[in-house]
Amino acid sequence: MNDRTCIVTRRQAEADELIRFVVGPDSAVVPDIKRNLPGRGCWVTADRLHIEKAAAKNLFARAFKAQVTVPADIGGMVDGLLSRSALGMLGLARKAGAVVLGAAKVEGAVRDGQALLVLHATEASNDGVRKISQARRATVHLGGPAILAYKLFPEAELSLALGGTNVIHAAVLAQDAGLAVEKRVVALDRYRGGTPNDLAMLAAVADEDDAAEDME
Repeated sequence: MNDRTCIVTRRQAEADELIRFVVGPDSAVVPDIKRNLPGRGCWVTADRLHIEKAAAKNLFARAFKAQVTVPADIGGMVDGLLSRSALGMLGLARKAGAVVLGAAKVEGAVRDGQALLVLHATEASNDGVRKISQARRATVHLGGPAILAYKLFPEAELSLALGGTNVIHAAVLAQDAGLAVEKRVVALDRYRGGTPNDLAMLAAVADEDDAAEDME
């Protein structure tokens, strides 16, 4: 079996598009998020749907050619690992000066093109999100970068990770530390099914630009 072939879809993919699993000493299947655990591994497409399908269809036992124990909530286990990884890296980025907090500072970082991505707490109000979304659309219209926004963490988790209180809006800046955060945030977002509304917004901006060009 190819080292990077999903055991559910049988499709080969890059390592970042898959999650590796190994078998622990107790014959339990263990997610290897960092891809550094010893032993023979198998790979599953990096979203919850495929991991839970692998568990339901007993595909881990088939891949390892052995009787293995799959944790009852393996989907939630992987979600927790990805979430902690993203929050941990977010905290490091904050210490490195690669994160700004607060709606006004986030909007400013978006408008001047410094922001790599935006994080909204799940409790964020529609009004607060709308103002920052308008800034993101304006940045794209002016030829700046398409800055994606994510609602992945509650306020309490963001506040704990960033050493603040009542953290509702944050911008990760386009620095080395920010790139490390982006990688983990994108992985968690993909695992949870993606952010279709955000992608639709960016597509709409592109359509508006195309329409404007056609009228010129």
